[in-house]
Amino acid sequence: MNNTSGMFKIVPCTFAGVSSAAIADECITDMDDSVRAIEQLLNYRFNDKKLLEEALTHPSCTDSPSYQRLEFVGDAALGIAISNFIFLAYPDLLPGQLTLLRSANVSTEKLARAAVRHGLYKYVRRNAAALDEKVRDFTLAVQQEADTVVYGGMVKASKVLADIVESVAAAVYVDRQFDLQAFWVIFRGILEPIVTLDVLQQQPQPVTMLFDFCQKECKQVDIKYRRRGKNIIARVYVDRKFIASSSCEQKENAKFQAAKAALEKLSHSNSEDKINVDIYVSMNGTNEIEGAKQKLHDICGKKRWPKPTYQIVKQEGPSHERKFLCSVQVETVERVLFAEGDKKSKVKYAENSAASSLIYELQESKYIKIRGRR
Repeated sequence: MNNTSGMFKIVPCTFAGVSSAAIADECITDMDDSVRAIEQLLNYRFNDKKLLEEALTHPSCTDSPSYQRLEFVGDAALGIAISNFIFLAYPDLLPGQLTLLRSANVSTEKLARAAVRHGLYKYVRRNAAALDEKVRDFTLAVQQEADTVVYGGMVKASKVLADIVESVAAAVYVDRQFDLQAFWVIFRGILEPIVTLDVLQQQPQPVTMLFDFCQKECKQVDIKYRRRGKNIIARVYVDRKFIASSSCEQKENAKFQAAKAALEKLSHSNSEDKINVDIYVSMNGTNEIEGAKQKLHDICGKKRWPKPTYQIVKQEGPSHERKFLCSVQVETVERVLFAEGDKKSKVKYAENSAASSLIYELQESKYIKIRGRR
């Protein structure tokens, strides 16, 4: 293969019929329809349509060859195609930076988001209800995001979505007789927008950046985890002092979000939004704050945050002894604040317990200062 400057030139995308709001649990049952839809998406007609059928068959369908072999080839083809592209696009970039750029463009996160954007999952022949649910959760999370996320959104990327992109890429690559340049011209649009150096610099890997930031400040970072219900809570400590936390079902994503929140707080510690809010509380004999819901509402008003939202997480027991577990969430500009309380006999008590937990979290993170505790 020749490394010529015109080899990976920018070409306009000519996709047709793409729906960015594809629903994850849709399924096109007719494989001929799926093949036609993918050909239209790629603006390319396959010589061997069996390749594309195989690329769109999940291993759960045991009566047909699955995409696993093609996925293997697609992973390699995408890796070298992206490597060539960024090598030519950034002639002065150091190897380490090239590696980061390549990884950002072929990561599970990036490829899964590409699959969501083009609604690829609905064309996959599969027999896996549990998989559908995971894909649906990730799809809804991506559609609710305002900006492109390079590293870890609120829901862990579903690997099957990345596998589909790799297998379809391989189908094109093999159908084009392993011609990498022809493959790239056909397939590049699926990966748009390509993660550029500017984007990568705006969205650096948060955990790495947190450790780098603290190393320069001669501070020690520790990330601790604990489970609450279905969620994993990641808590960031710097020099043994609590800085920020995040809650998510996936440990890795909880760590990402907690690291992002910690970076924001550490780098903007003097910003207007970080001023302390003094409140007076009285205790009711337990570890809860009397009138916590109202106090949390007042804090959000002073901070100019949205109003807290409450949700019943669990209810159990017979009707005459019903117990409720509630959570509370506040979506600030920099992060989502989340806490759960203890089980209570009434919803209003459970909500107050959740509000108490979040107030204590705010105190630990130095957003507020509690006075008058007794």
